[in-house]
Amino acid sequence: MARTGSKKPGLRVLVWLGVILAVLTAVLAGGTMAGQASWAPKLALDLEGGTQMILAPKVEGGSDINEEQLNQAVAIIRQRVDGSGVAEAEISTQSGRNVVVSLPGTPSTQTRDLIQASADMNFRPVLLNGAGAPVPEESRAPEDQLPKPTAEPTNGSDTNWITPDVYRQFEALDCDNPSQDEQERSDPAKPLVTCEPATETNPAIKYILGPVEVKGSNIVTSSFQLQQGAQGAVTNEWAVNIQFDDEGTAKFKEVTERLNQFYVAAGGDAGNDPKAQFAIVLDDQVISAPRSLAVITDGRPQITGGFTEQSAKALSDQLRFGALPISFEIQSEQQISATLGGEQLRMGLLAGVIGLLLVVVYSLFQYRVLGFVTIASLVVAGILTYLAIAILGWTENYRLSLAGVAGIIVAIGQTADSFIVYFERIRDELREGRGLVSAVENGWKRAKRTVLASKAVNLLAALVLYFVAVGNVRGFAFTLGLTALADLIVVFMFTHPTLQLLARTKFFGEGHRFSGLDPKRLGAVPLYRGAGRIRTPEEKPAAVVRAKNAGAAAEAERRMTIAERRMAQKQEQLAGSSKSAAKENK
Repeated sequence: MARTGSKKPGLRVLVWLGVILAVLTAVLAGGTMAGQASWAPKLALDLEGGTQMILAPKVEGGSDINEEQLNQAVAIIRQRVDGSGVAEAEISTQSGRNVVVSLPGTPSTQTRDLIQASADMNFRPVLLNGAGAPVPEESRAPEDQLPKPTAEPTNGSDTNWITPDVYRQFEALDCDNPSQDEQERSDPAKPLVTCEPATETNPAIKYILGPVEVKGSNIVTSSFQLQQGAQGAVTNEWAVNIQFDDEGTAKFKEVTERLNQFYVAAGGDAGNDPKAQFAIVLDDQVISAPRSLAVITDGRPQITGGFTEQSAKALSDQLRFGALPISFEIQSEQQISATLGGEQLRMGLLAGVIGLLLVVVYSLFQYRVLGFVTIASLVVAGILTYLAIAILGWTENYRLSLAGVAGIIVAIGQTADSFIVYFERIRDELREGRGLVSAVENGWKRAKRTVLASKAVNLLAALVLYFVAVGNVRGFAFTLGLTALADLIVVFMFTHPTLQLLARTKFFGEGHRFSGLDPKRLGAVPLYRGAGRIRTPEEKPAAVVRAKNAGAAAEAERRMTIAERRMAQKQEQLAGSSKSAAKENK
């Protein structure tokens, strides 16, 4: 921010704000010219319309599906849809039997196939792992150093599965920013290059995995519990238990015998040899890659390693239901009209326009010309919010829903509150006898704390609502938080710098009656002597001093306790008696 002592304080900040708006506009314009973005924000299902599909689950063997299985299937579909980049999708169950998927617009063939496919869980041996970031092109292995198979692979852990093409794919894979372009299922008889997504405690990891050796359908059940120590005592470590069927038990025993050899050869430290790991893969994505520390002969392995109760339950559910042999058949598919949403949007926009006009009328009535600063600030905040929503729609596929529009409308009043707090602080400073330049700076110091506290509360409420709520309510919370950030930027980078410049103009500095800072309207005559001049208390008119003294006495009397007031009355009576006695003596 420019220094107060400069010739035009605030001008530099306004220039920076202009640069930010110009950069955002240029970014959106570039995306539009490239055919990837649009000047109009993307709209959600309730405003744009879309496609609704009713899916009937099909279970291998013709068995019935229970509620737990259906809920897990819904969770898997939601994960797939979100991963494919479709925002504001609505997924729910119907009559405890079917799944209803509503998507904005028209889903692609890949998305439709992905929704219908059954969950695919399997176990693959790890051949190679590494950090999730891609290897820079200049650091990638030259052609003569690429791994080249010397013979046909003999088992799932054989490194002859790693061909030059597979290794190149591994080097280029970016698990920190995974692409959703490829949605086809992998070949279970071939190696797989994939990621384990980052978590709160662990970074993303990428893998080269061998072919499938144990299918998820061989899992009978899974559970989670606190781990027991060597003496049978319960520890504070959570563990996930798996139980395989007979076929899975035999295959898992064979695999762990091989993996355990790598563990022993590494000196008991499997971290030195990734081939001692066994990856659990759901929809071609690694959900866990535990080490094989022993040969499991009974088909009841236990997975340990830094689990919390929540993460252990999540993995247990994925193992228990993620391998369900459930696929979905589209029973019906229909286009959803946005007529109702469009009508609600028109009514909502009408309410927003009415609210905005009321704010404008109030600002002009209360603050005269100063009210135009409020109007200009609202315009800048609106432009900033619009650009942010349009760019987020392009880069993050964010879609504006009717609830999001409601959040923007609600933000109009909250944004205007910030300006009113600031203006009233300036007026308070003027009533204290300061000049306008000084009042702007001192009023800003006082108003800044209030505005920051208010917006912190708004942001906290938006964050809590976003993470706790579901469905369209999250759209309301998102726009509410976004507009709060825009409000902070506008107040700090537009409203305050603008008032710094206006305070040095003759119109505002001398308190013109239409400026909104007229001394007569503020109840202090004369309030100040020109722009930037501070009047000393001795220069105050006697009437003003008497009025302030009388007000102070009245305030002091109002704040007296009952006992103090009675004591003061007795003292007045005694003083009156003394005066009467003195007169009689004369």
